[in-house]
This record gives sequence, structure tokens and C-alpha cells, in this order.
Amino acid sequence: MLFLDEHEVHRLYPVKAAIDLMAEAMRRYSSGLVTQPLRTILRPPTETGLLGTMPCHVAGDGHAGFGLKAMVLKPENPARGLDLHIGVVMVFDPDTGRPLAVMDAGAITAIRTAAVSAVATDALAPAGAGDLAVLGSGVQGRSHLRSMAAVRELRRVRVWSRTPEHAAAYREWAAAELDVDVEVAPDVRSALAGADLVCTTTASKEPIVEPGWVAPGAHLNVVGGSFADARELASRVVADAAVFVDSRESAATESGDLRAPLAEGLIGPDHVRAELGEVLLGGHPGRGSAEETTLYKSLGLAVQDTMSGFYVARAALEGR
Repeated sequence: MLFLDEHEVHRLYPVKAAIDLMAEAMRRYSSGLVTQPLRTILRPPTETGLLGTMPCHVAGDGHAGFGLKAMVLKPENPARGLDLHIGVVMVFDPDTGRPLAVMDAGAITAIRTAAVSAVATDALAPAGAGDLAVLGSGVQGRSHLRSMAAVRELRRVRVWSRTPEHAAAYREWAAAELDVDVEVAPDVRSALAGADLVCTTTASKEPIVEPGWVAPGAHLNVVGGSFADARELASRVVADAAVFVDSRESAATESGDLRAPLAEGLIGPDHVRAELGEVLLGGHPGRGSAEETTLYKSLGLAVQDTMSGFYVARAALEGR
């Protein structure tokens, strides 16, 4: 059985490969080739953190079989210099069921989440979108800048963080690692002004994006707030956007960004236009006009982890 740490996962799973693979993952999910329950969340009353488990089976050719992600979320970790999410992804030999590989789930999650956002951006954002605002300067903020640069030519990048020191570190990282010049915005509204491409990657429990702040025709990848009690957007922002999701079932159950405006009567249960996989399969046209604001709400699916896990495991076995 292979044991692959964070560095090996990043080495074996390049952004371009992840984007192509995650497009296929979303197509398979919306085609009915994936068997997975909603994630199970364990919140002991004596703990500040939680355990989430995400089992899955993927059918089809290549990168298919049983997989499992188990993640512990510890709110204290960022202050310790650790990821908020700590865990493992396991994949099993499709023929025998033997555990094939165990690998760092934080790295898998960072790469695959941003890769799916890149798929959504390529499918839904205006062709010329390149004025990027990133809200949040952590792991997902960094991986999203890398993935956005893979699908759009970025002409301007702004970042906002609650902690100015983190935003400054993000700017230095982007210059050193990606050769990208990043402006540090003093507040969310300034970061969003004129941006036609937005990635929200915060752990906010309350809305940080208010009505009137998003430029008409922009595309938003809403990545933070992956639990029902967390949200990044004010309800009216969601109501005014054309909403696409990774999974209708997950969005209805787990997304605070969608559940809040639904409870307030601002949207109906049919407000979600389509799953991303349905757009990729040609079952929905996606963006309706240049003036329309599109919103991709990412919850994260076990199929994304399982197919990523098989890719990484096979790359390791092939000695790449």
C-alpha cells in the first residue's frame, strides 16, 4: 500500500491534469455513474472540530472504483501554521479491493477544489474575463489563483483577507511562485470593484459580499461555506445570480449560501439552473447572456477525491 504525503501529491498531480480530470468527474456525476451519500459529519460536544467522511464508488473507464475521504476540521490549526482541514484519501484496487493508496487529503482537496472552479470558470465565465478578485488568502485562495491562471489570461488580480499580514504574504507568494502581480485590497468592496472573475475562499459564517458589490456579467466561484451554517454571500446576491452547483442534492442540504435565501423567500427550490456536469454534457447552455452574473457554488464531492486519488496513486505506481 502506498503512503503519499502532501509534497508527493502536489508533485504527482499537476493543475492541468486536475482540471481535465475534474471535468470528467463532473460529467460522470451528472451522468449517474457515481454512487455516493451526502458527507457524514461528526461533531462531538466536547470538541471544537469535526470529522467528515465521504465514501464513493465511481463507474466508467479509468480512475474508477471505491474511494473514501476522511477529514478532521480543527479551527485552531491555522494559528498553529497547519491547514484547517487534515485527513486522508484512500483508494482501493478495483479488482481485489485491497487498499491501493493512502494520501494527504489536504493536498488533494486544495488541488481538486480549485480545478473544479477552473472547469466552472471555463464553462460559465465570459471568454474575456481576467480581472480576478480572490477573497481569502489561505490554501484555497492560493490554489484558486493557480487554477484561474490556467484557464484565463489574468490582466489584474486583487486579494482581500481579514488579516492584512496574510494578504501581504499572499502577494509575495504569487510574485515568487507564479510571477503574478497581486494588489492587496483594503476591504471586500474594493476587491470586487470591476472584477469580472471572483473566487470566494473564506471560512466565513456570515455574508461578506453584499448586493451591488459584484460587477454585472461577472462569474463567481463560491468555495467557502461548505456547511449549512456557513455562508459568504448576502441572500440578494444569490437571488440575482444564475446559480450552478456541483450537486443539486448537496446544495439543497449543505449550502448555507442557498438555504438562507430560500428560507427568506427570495428564491425558490428551482433557482439552481443546473449542475456543472449537466452543462459539460450539453444538457444546459450555461450562461444566458453577457450581462448575466453566474455563480458556481462548490460544496465538494467524494467523486472528486476518489478520481483524484486514483490518478495520484497510478502516477506514483508508474514512477512519474
